[in-house]
Amino acid sequence: MQKIKSLMTRQGLRSPQESVNDLSPVESFRIPTKEEFRELHEEPTDPQAQQEIINSIEEVYFSNDSFDIVKYELERLPPVLSLQELEEYRDKLKQQQAAVSKKVADLILEKQPAYVEELERVTSLQTGLQLAAVICTNGRRHLNIAKEGFTQTSLGLLANQRKRQLLIGLLKSLRTIKTLQRTDVRLSEMLEEEDYPGAIQLCLECQKAASTFKHYSCISELNSKLQDTLEQIEEQLDVALSKICKNFDINHYTKVQQAYRLLGKTQTAMDQLHMHFTQAIHNTVFQVVLGYVELCAGNTDTKFQKLQYKDLCTHITSDSYIPCLADLCKALWEVMLSYYRTMQWHENHDQDEAAVVSSVSDGNNVMGTEENSFDRNYVKKKLEHGLSRIWQDVQLKVKTYLLGTDLSNFKYDDFIFVLDVISRLMQVGEEFCGSKSEVLQESIRKQSVNYFKTYHRTRLEELRMFLENETWELCPVKSSFNILQLHEFKFMEQSRSPSVSPSKQPASAISATLTLFEQYCNGGNPFEIQADNKDDETEDVLASNGYESDEQEKGAYQEYDSDSDVPEELKRDYVDEQTGDAPIKSVSRETLRSRKRSDYNLNKVNAPILTNTTLNVIRLVGKYMQMMNILKPIAFDVIHFMSQLFDYYLYAVYTFFGRNDTPIPTSLLCASNREQHSDRQFELTGLGLSSSRLRTTLNRIQESLIDLEVSADPSGTLTAAEERKEKVPSPHLSHLVVLTSGNSLYGLAERVVATESLVFLAEQFEFLQPHLDAVMPAAKKPFLQQFYSQTVSTASELRKPVYWIVAAKAIDYEQMLLLMANVKWDVKEIMSQHNVYVDALLKEFEEFNRRLNEVSKRVRIPLPVSNILWEHCIRLANRTLVEGYANVKKCSNEGRALMQLDFQQFLMKLEKLTDIRPIPDKEFVETYIKAYYLTENDMERWIKEHREYSTKQLTNLVNVCLGSHINKKARQKLLAAIDDIDRPKR
Repeated sequence: MQKIKSLMTRQGLRSPQESVNDLSPVESFRIPTKEEFRELHEEPTDPQAQQEIINSIEEVYFSNDSFDIVKYELERLPPVLSLQELEEYRDKLKQQQAAVSKKVADLILEKQPAYVEELERVTSLQTGLQLAAVICTNGRRHLNIAKEGFTQTSLGLLANQRKRQLLIGLLKSLRTIKTLQRTDVRLSEMLEEEDYPGAIQLCLECQKAASTFKHYSCISELNSKLQDTLEQIEEQLDVALSKICKNFDINHYTKVQQAYRLLGKTQTAMDQLHMHFTQAIHNTVFQVVLGYVELCAGNTDTKFQKLQYKDLCTHITSDSYIPCLADLCKALWEVMLSYYRTMQWHENHDQDEAAVVSSVSDGNNVMGTEENSFDRNYVKKKLEHGLSRIWQDVQLKVKTYLLGTDLSNFKYDDFIFVLDVISRLMQVGEEFCGSKSEVLQESIRKQSVNYFKTYHRTRLEELRMFLENETWELCPVKSSFNILQLHEFKFMEQSRSPSVSPSKQPASAISATLTLFEQYCNGGNPFEIQADNKDDETEDVLASNGYESDEQEKGAYQEYDSDSDVPEELKRDYVDEQTGDAPIKSVSRETLRSRKRSDYNLNKVNAPILTNTTLNVIRLVGKYMQMMNILKPIAFDVIHFMSQLFDYYLYAVYTFFGRNDTPIPTSLLCASNREQHSDRQFELTGLGLSSSRLRTTLNRIQESLIDLEVSADPSGTLTAAEERKEKVPSPHLSHLVVLTSGNSLYGLAERVVATESLVFLAEQFEFLQPHLDAVMPAAKKPFLQQFYSQTVSTASELRKPVYWIVAAKAIDYEQMLLLMANVKWDVKEIMSQHNVYVDALLKEFEEFNRRLNEVSKRVRIPLPVSNILWEHCIRLANRTLVEGYANVKKCSNEGRALMQLDFQQFLMKLEKLTDIRPIPDKEFVETYIKAYYLTENDMERWIKEHREYSTKQLTNLVNVCLGSHINKKARQKLLAAIDDIDRPKR
């Protein structure tokens, strides 16, 4: 088609028919002749069929003009030629050629008018161009005349002047460029001087100037260099910002903040700052721990630097654990202090800036003020939010360190130091961001419970060893002894009364009003290991040679034969404790002697009665409370273990001195308690000696704490083995303690020391109750209340069974029964002389009193102890009297009167030996004697009401009365009533 168009252009305005005649021979085979045109035009054809023939032509024929059709068709010939196929294929090609030729002819005839019209327009355009050429020739000639006459003369001068001005401007630019190139040196100097704001200001000014001359190629390079310098300044600025995290410097941080403000990156600076603080915490703890690990490892080849922090913490040795922890906390304190001072700087800076803005406020800088306010609020919120994040990082790092080592084998003081450091760290967290430090509390609680179980188990074993080697000798302490004097309780004294040591009052006052950050803001560290603790060691609580050197104790062991050694205030009837005044009426010597008998060493100073083991338990309690005070989350566990110390001490005193291993005369037990005699564990339940509360407490202690098994059962369950681990074997009394000698009143001195030391220990627990209650979790307070109400308060109740054994053995009650059996009670006359057994019994009491005095020379016998001893002896004597009267076979009214005479004689003499009033069980004897005179009906009612007497005693009473005023029928009725009373017991 392109060939056809080019051919038509070359033919000019000739008609298409003429143009067709001029085609070359090669092209003529493609273009139909006139006859063919006519035939094609005239021959009726189907357009759709013609189009299908054209569409069937292969695409390769339309590819390009250089396509060789003949070669293409020859190459397509099959290897074996068939004439018929070739003719068919030729006819097909002719049909395609004819279709194409007809299509071309149709298109040419269709476009012929447009072609003629376009040819006419081209001819007209050619004429116009010839005219324009003439006009241009004339114009050029006139311009040449103007150039020669005007431009080269007048405008040349103006061009030279303009060139001069441009050169002057260029000179100024060159001088500015020279200055810009020299600023690089000045920027380096300013960076070395850490004048970041000045460097950034200069760099920004240079960039502004460079943008003015950016059309110079040298300036474009300089501008790129300034941009690199600015980026370098930002990098150095970031490094300078990271230095703030460990050692905050106000001037340094002020410069850094000014620099970031000039860059317009205040918010970015805050984000970077928090990243640096997080990184500083990680790097700090890693370097501290790594230093100790490498120091302890020596020249080993282990590459500790490649270990994770968690794995690194497991390589800390026990010896280096505490110094490393202290250094770790000191390093973390520096980081937190830097953050605190950073916040402080921003608060002061914001206040100063707000004051300046308010003083010069006008309407011109509203946008700038709003932007600064937005930045300040962003910084403030970012810093406040960062508090908890940083503290959380600190907690996690310290937690990992704490749990990396097993502390169960640490010494107590070392572990207390660890707790103290962590407690101080939690105080820092409280002041830093108001955190309760749950992560630290939980981790130290785990370590504390683990440590404390091991520690407590060891202490219980030690306590058992102490008790088994204890000879129950009096530990001499000063009369002013108080547990707060012990070093273990110093923490309580300081917390209770900050003004205990006046010399240290200023420091305590400061610490009470200032936070740790305020105290150590300008120097120092709250985690410095204190080496000057020796000043606060426990004071000397032991008396010299066992007693203090004051005048009151010089006569501690003097006899009571004279009044010269009795203090004046003791000679008074009584002394008003508040005023110290005595009444006008003086007291008789007899009263004084009676008072002396009540407390067998009244003249001796009333120093506490305790043993070395008691002091050891008290010190243990102090140590337990120290741990509990430092770490309140384990308060319940600590108090539970403290209660076990008291339980074990109580159980030991009961086991050693409260059990009676010798047969008890049946006559000494009353009827209502005799059936309990078979229980050997609590055999002293007669006479109301052991209360149900005490028996319950001892049972509970034995079940929960005492390991009664000799060896572990191999077939036992794991749970049983674990339970046995928590138990302690029952202690055994030292063979040096003799409780069978009558001269020592069956070990009364040791019994007094043991029992009263237990009472003293209970008093100390009572004193500590408010402190324990204050730290006890609310949910566990019922345990503490139960411990005090059911265990601590029962300590004094142990006196009765312990001293009852002495009272039961000190006086020969069986001998008295034999003497009473020899008395004839069916006398016919009223006697005026009492029987011999009364004198024998009184002699026994006098001998008991003498031996009691002997014992009091060794150990002070407190008034409650002497009262209980006398009460037991008197009760046992009175019950022996009733038992003796119940053994009488025959008795007259005069015999009953003789019984009353004997008893009154006994009471009269007894009242001179003791000041106990009223005499115990006095009515018990008198009621039994007087029951002899009751009538049948009255006696039946009396028998039902008085169940404190034994069946034998009641039966004997009825039998003795038979024949005097009771007949056999009445006797049978009364015996049946006695049998009804006794039946429930069986």
